[in-house]
Amino acid sequence: MQLLRALKESLYFPLAYYFRFFAEIRLRRWRPRVIVVTGSSGKTTLLDLIGSQLKKRAKYAYKANSSYGISFDILGLQRKTFQFYEWLGLFIKAPFAVFKSLPKEKIYVVEVDCDRPGEGRFLVTLLKPDITLWLNTSKTHSMNFDEAVRKGQFKTIQEAVAYEFGNLPARTSKLAIVNGDSELINAELYRTRAGVKKVNKEGHLQNYQITGEGQTRFRIDGREHPFNYLLPEDTFYGIKMALELAEYLRVAPDYSFSGFTLPPGRSSVFKGIKNITIVDSSYNASLDSMRVILDMFSKMPVKTKWVVLGDMIEQGNSEREEHEKLAEILLNYNFDCVLLMGPRMSKYAYPKLETLSSHFSPLGTQVIEKFLNPTEVLKYLQANIQGEETILFKGARFLEGVVEHLLANKEDTKKLCRQEKVWKIRRKQWGL
Repeated sequence: MQLLRALKESLYFPLAYYFRFFAEIRLRRWRPRVIVVTGSSGKTTLLDLIGSQLKKRAKYAYKANSSYGISFDILGLQRKTFQFYEWLGLFIKAPFAVFKSLPKEKIYVVEVDCDRPGEGRFLVTLLKPDITLWLNTSKTHSMNFDEAVRKGQFKTIQEAVAYEFGNLPARTSKLAIVNGDSELINAELYRTRAGVKKVNKEGHLQNYQITGEGQTRFRIDGREHPFNYLLPEDTFYGIKMALELAEYLRVAPDYSFSGFTLPPGRSSVFKGIKNITIVDSSYNASLDSMRVILDMFSKMPVKTKWVVLGDMIEQGNSEREEHEKLAEILLNYNFDCVLLMGPRMSKYAYPKLETLSSHFSPLGTQVIEKFLNPTEVLKYLQANIQGEETILFKGARFLEGVVEHLLANKEDTKKLCRQEKVWKIRRKQWGL
């Protein structure tokens, strides 16, 4: 297994350069104004917030944020089944895709992830962005950066990740709009020659409120921004950045953000069996994203709150530390039931949480359980929910499959994340 993983890593960029070669030719033919959206979390939400401002003026790279995905998007190629056999077709189609008719839009808004060393540099030299929006940086895909820290190139994983993201504003030509409250981001800004616009909460975010109906209200710079979705407080940065971008591009701002839709698996609200309310945030999880979602959930004005948290994967040498920190974060909230799922949650977070909850309130009165797989969690929920509970799902290991079995309306399954064939096959292997 380790040999296979090492082989995949060694081939990642050599193969990516094949598709990049043709994508770069097509991008030069097209010559759009490139706007990059980046950060450890919240990128897709920001992409949609920007879409509600620029609307049809831009082409958006949805579901494409990697060295492969972005090249595919530029070439107009698409992975549909995520099966291995698709690659042969993509290899054959790539050279011919260069000569397809070009998009009519003159702005290209593209989401960029930096989940391994070299990816930020690889993508920024392809895209050559005019504008970069940088939301945050945290320990995501940490295992890929362990080696750089071990070799002494960086003192911490956080610094290594931030440096990789920093390649994007470093080679941005016009403007970098960044989270000014992040010390890690601020430390990287010396590398850019572009103009810098910092977005800070202080003096700009006057109010943040969650309603019982699953709505969120922000008051920013004296103006109300209501959303018919559950959004964490840190969405402020995305809202403010989107408005700053509209102003820079001289686009009349849409303060209502009409047309904004929440991507699947990012705090979507569904009705479930026995009249429960499901908050589905199962798309991914890092410690920072766990923190902001738990804080959001704690502010919901509902009576009975349960949380189901899955492993934070790809944390490498930091996985014990990150899961134990999560246990400490949970101590700040008075949730009625805490269910931890996955080998990392069971090995690190559960023992820490048990110890803490036996010594401190409010966790001493809570139900705390651990499970190794999603099937066990589903059986526990089906046997123990009484009705009327509000249940948050956050984390890895196929929690969307658990959510699917608890939906009152099975048509809502289409609104969950990871609905491609390959993920359905994997969930079926887990008994979901």
